[in-house]
Formats: sequence, C-alpha cells, structure tokens
Amino acid sequence: MSKNDFIKRLTAMVTKEFRQLVRDNSSILIGIFLPILLIFIIGYGVSLDVKRVPIAVVLEDTSPTTYDVLSFLNGSEYFSPTYVTSMHEAEKMIDGRNVEAIIRIPSDFSESLYRQESSIQLILYGVDSSTATIVKGYIEGSIKQWEALNKSKFINDSAVGNVTVENRMWFNDANSSIWYFIPGLIVLIITIVGVFLTSLVMAREWERGTLESLFVSPVKPLEILLSKMVPYFSVAMIGFIFCLIAARFLYKVPIYGSLIIIILCSMLYLFVTLGMGLTISSITKNQFLASQLALLVSFLPAMMLTGFLFDLRSIPAFIRNIGQILPATYYLELLKSLFLAGNNWHLIYKNCLILFFYAIFFISLALKVTKKSLE
Repeated sequence: MSKNDFIKRLTAMVTKEFRQLVRDNSSILIGIFLPILLIFIIGYGVSLDVKRVPIAVVLEDTSPTTYDVLSFLNGSEYFSPTYVTSMHEAEKMIDGRNVEAIIRIPSDFSESLYRQESSIQLILYGVDSSTATIVKGYIEGSIKQWEALNKSKFINDSAVGNVTVENRMWFNDANSSIWYFIPGLIVLIITIVGVFLTSLVMAREWERGTLESLFVSPVKPLEILLSKMVPYFSVAMIGFIFCLIAARFLYKVPIYGSLIIIILCSMLYLFVTLGMGLTISSITKNQFLASQLALLVSFLPAMMLTGFLFDLRSIPAFIRNIGQILPATYYLELLKSLFLAGNNWHLIYKNCLILFFYAIFFISLALKVTKKSLE
C-alpha cells in the first residue's frame, strides 16, 4: 500500500510539473532552444583553425624557383597573399594591421639554394600571439614540404635527405578544431541546462512560496525532488539530441564509438547536473543567488578547468587537481573518446563509475538539504 501511495503521489507530482513546464516558456527556452542556439553560435564562431590569413609577399627574387616555393599560397584556403615589390610597402601594411605576416624572398634566394645557404625572412604580427604561432606553423610546414620534395635538384649528394616525414593527426584525420570543440560544447550545454534549469525553477518556487503548500501534504522530500527531475531531465535530453544531430550532420563530426553508450553516459551526467541544481536551489532559495552560484560552480569550471580550452597537463598541479574534482572533466574525456576514438572500455568503465558516484552524491545531498529546509 505504501508503495502504491508513493507511485500515485509521484505520478501526480510529475504530471503537475509537466503541465507547469508546458506553461513556462522560459524553461522550454533554456532546455531546448538554448542548446540549439549555442551549438550554432559557438560551433560556427569558435575555431582554432586560422583561414584566409592576409600575408604580404615581398619578391626581391622573381625567378621561377621563387614562385614554385611560394606556390602553397595560391589557391589555399589558409592564406590570402598580396604581392608587393618593396619591404617598406609591406611594413606599412603590417603596421596598419592589413596583413598578419610578411614573407620576404631575398634577391639571391635562387643562387643560394645551390650553396645550401638560402633563407626566407618571415615577419609575424606578434600582438596576436596565438594567430602568429599558427601562421608560423603553416608557413614553415609548407616550405619544409617543398624543400623535402625538391632537395635533390639542389643537392648533388643523393645520399643526403632520403628520409621524409609523413604527418598524420591520429583520431582527427581532418585536423579540424571543430571535431575537438563539439564534444566539449555538448558538455557545456548539458551543464548549463541541467544545473540552471533545476536551480532556477526550484528557487523560484521557494521565492513564491508554492512549496509551502506541499509541506502540509503527505508528499515526501524524495517525491518532490524526483518530480522536479523527471520533466527537466526530459527537456534536457531533447536539447542533447538536437546537439547530437547537429554534431553529426551539420559539423560532420564522426562518431566512432557506440551511440547508445554516448546517450547513456550523457543521461548519467545529466543526473549529476540536476542533482547539483537541486542542491543549489535548496541552499539559496533565491533565483539571483542560484543563478550566480550555478555559474560559479558549474559553467565556468566546466569551461576553464576540464580540458575543454586548455590541456590540463600544461597548467599548475594545484589547478589541475581542482579540474580532476569536477564531474565535467570525466564526461568530457568520455565524449571525446567516444566521438573520435571509439569504444575505449577502460575509459568507459572508469568514467561512468565516477559519474555514477557523483550522481548519487549530489542527489543525496539535495535530498538532505531539502529535508533540512522542510524541517
């Protein structure tokens, strides 16, 4: 009888929450339309790939060899070259930020190739150091490739330079930062939706006093929490499915791992975020405070300390240890591996187990805090 009463009360509460959710446009916007908006804006707007870089090319040597060396600039999606005749003109262009780099070919370049003393001057706009580093890598790599292919024309000893290096990006054959960003973007979206939805909605009910009417009813704290989680879990999963479709068909990100495992581990992480949101709302009981706290403990750490933007191995050990505490770190590692590498069962078992314990912890903490609030 007690079990039947629990099911009846929970069903009634969940039904009530679904009806309230349908009437609440803000929750639909956060749960479904915000993920779609973010996947479009960030997916298209954030990229580590530098393309159509304006470059000034100073040709003091106009021999066919020079044009052959610089042939990688023509028709490339990465460069937009402007050929000038003097260094003074090129310096004016880089001073005015009209170009990001200058390539200067000295007048004796072709002759120096046969003496193995040739050099090309590369000047980079160093204010934007990240772009300058990427452009430097592109240009140096292209020139080295030409040198490897044409070395036999300028070196008489055929025994020299027989070894060439063939580069390949393992697990990212397209060498595209979009493939790297999209799994991390999904982590951010689920974090935002899961934590913000439950924290704001629950805090709003604390502010309005609608929860007080439940205090005198037979409804238990566990039933209140479950009734809040079920509708917003459903909404967040709809947003996740949209993100998954966009990743595969819009951005062409491959999915080498099991789609079922991706969905299951995402559901598990969503329980973690919902538990965090419920805990925050029960502690603050205020929408403004709940939103600020949710931002500080979920979104910002998930973006900065999980490996989404920075390699955790390159940051101080203290900060790296903080990143290892965050559940988003393990979900991000899971998604990247499942999308780009396939089913690595060691990572799947390890990270899913960690996320499971986080889910139990945060839901139990939310239940404890809610019970204390009711008392």
